[in-house]
Amino acid sequence: MKRRTAREKAVQCLFQIDMADVPVEEAVNLVMEESTESSQYLRHLLDGVLSNLTEIDAEIKKYLRGWQLERIANVDRAILRLAFYEIMFEADTPEKVVMNEAIEIAKLFSDEASHRYINGVLASFLQTREAQKA
Repeated sequence: MKRRTAREKAVQCLFQIDMADVPVEEAVNLVMEESTESSQYLRHLLDGVLSNLTEIDAEIKKYLRGWQLERIANVDRAILRLAFYEIMFEADTPEKVVMNEAIEIAKLFSDEASHRYINGVLASFLQTREAQKA
């Protein structure tokens, strides 16, 4: 499975887990039901996000101007959680790739304005990280 596809399916799983408290295995089975591809990278992403969810959510909250994490659309929250996970914990994936993938996934699954909002949150996060490195 391509990484892009795994990310899309991870967002779908995170959405189900967040919205309906669907067990992880059931969410994976639902998004993979017509696929014969390996779900190894998808499971890696889900395990990473869910294992680090408290830390990820705390970091996301720092960049939500005028919003609370709980009030953001569930699909946007899933996209942000996945992107923040990859940026924070997956050093082998370039940050710009993660940002671009998140924006494209938002265009696919969310409303017209969401990709701009996600872009803004991620850009602020990346600028802060860059400033901390300097």
